[in-house]
Amino acid sequence: MTQHPDAGRGAPTLDQARRQIARYGLTADPQAVLVAARLMAAGARLGQAGEVHFGRFGLSTGRYRLLADLEDHGGEKSPSQLAESLGVSRATVTGLVDGLEREGLVARRPSTEDGRRNVVILTARGAQRLRDLAPEHYDRMQAMVSGLSIDERTTFLDLLARVVEGIDTLTAD
Repeated sequence: MTQHPDAGRGAPTLDQARRQIARYGLTADPQAVLVAARLMAAGARLGQAGEVHFGRFGLSTGRYRLLADLEDHGGEKSPSQLAESLGVSRATVTGLVDGLEREGLVARRPSTEDGRRNVVILTARGAQRLRDLAPEHYDRMQAMVSGLSIDERTTFLDLLARVVEGIDTLTAD
């Protein structure tokens, strides 16, 4: 397995994984444990970096994702649809919408299909915020993976999809 010097910042080495598994008398595959541990560490670092990145534009990662999701769906969605597509709770969506609404980036209005329910709409100001951040955002996203060839990115996307399928094993009963 090729290793880069800083690939495991904050995550165990293969030797550490072996020692930890042996300490508990387990038969787990140390390399599999190492891959999972490093992926979790990378996810944490990426989450922190994302907050810094979106903070430059007065947003959080969650707020950006909500705005982008609205834009991708014609600028209007119900809170339950947003929660589903973002993979968060309705309470989380409510908090995100409350903050975005205070900034004038989204608005709530009664649904045309069911007047008892509200929908969240992307305002012109919210759409402009997305347009304003797009050049820098996409340049930085591209730069983040610039060390990978097109073939490597294709392989990475396949591998990542397969790993994501296994994430629920961490929370399964």
